[in-house]
Amino acid sequence: MADNTEAADAVGAVTDPAFDVPLERLGMPAGVDLDGSTARVRIRTPAPDLPGRDELEARILTALAPLGVNEVELHQVDMSDDEIRKVLDVIGHVPSVSGTRDSAFKTGRSHARVVAVSSGKGGVGKSSITANLAVALARSGAAVGVLDADVWGFSIPRMIGVDRPPSMVGVGDTGMIIPPVAHGVRVVSMGFFTDEDTPVMWRGPMLHKAMEQFLVDVHWGELDFLLVDMPPGTGDVSISMSQFLPTAEVVVVTTPQPAAGRVAQRAGKMAENVDQHLIGVIENMSWFETPEGGRLTIFGEGGGTELAEDLGVPLLGQVPLDEGLRVGSDVGTPVAVSDPEAPASRALTDIAERIKGIVPRRIRRPELKIRQV
Repeated sequence: MADNTEAADAVGAVTDPAFDVPLERLGMPAGVDLDGSTARVRIRTPAPDLPGRDELEARILTALAPLGVNEVELHQVDMSDDEIRKVLDVIGHVPSVSGTRDSAFKTGRSHARVVAVSSGKGGVGKSSITANLAVALARSGAAVGVLDADVWGFSIPRMIGVDRPPSMVGVGDTGMIIPPVAHGVRVVSMGFFTDEDTPVMWRGPMLHKAMEQFLVDVHWGELDFLLVDMPPGTGDVSISMSQFLPTAEVVVVTTPQPAAGRVAQRAGKMAENVDQHLIGVIENMSWFETPEGGRLTIFGEGGGTELAEDLGVPLLGQVPLDEGLRVGSDVGTPVAVSDPEAPASRALTDIAERIKGIVPRRIRRPELKIRQV
């Protein structure tokens, strides 16, 4: 018969889903009491709204199941300031020096591949492609985060089904933002910090600072991929992100319409000008499959292929028009989750596998240098 000490050891070895660190290292276990097949587990928490509580409870139950436990009652205990400081230290929070610091994605502390999903203009489905690619990568076993950098047209939280804001873990002016998770994907967006119907009317310096905070003050954990939903075009945010993420790989989304491809070419050329790694083109809305099995090329043909050839990169895939893709974006259940066998889902899964197969270029450039063309 297992005792409380054995159960406490098992709980301490559980990895916290929000911090990617064993509970014991974080100082979170506060005791376990076994009562038959029920375990009453006390956990010290650095935030009242414990991030990932349901997932943590499930992991603890899995860890205690070999001891005959089939039910877990999780009780939260608030941490002291010193205990919170220990959590920040363990997860690698780096205090600001003279008000500035670089993100783990720029310094190399993070081994995540950063993929910026760009477009020349709005309306080509860039955000829905980003959301579904992230889910497809997560379903393949990768640890994935999405940064919604489209500050004026933020839509990722709704599309990916995030139903809660980030949590804040900190003491005084020192702290970290813990992103919420949906469908296995961590998400941060301007949409968490402003009302959905409120326009963001900021100039360049404020946008620059916001993007810096999303990269530096968010605990992204040990990611395999960080997807960045870029704003359309080549404005202030795009320039700032090229400074913050100099090793980012860039994917350009367009439609089959040649006019859209010509506009999208500018986003691809910008990646080349700032010496980022342009890895491919995704053509969205390529065709509509009729019930009889035919294809209607509603938005024309050839735009994605032509753009890829002009930029000298591969066409990573073509995503057909799919009602499930549109509905999923509205209700927060990506089509990659709701209907994995749908044509759009299969296309996006194939694209995700192609991106995984591309060998990343590891060149670090501390400063932005824009070549004149």
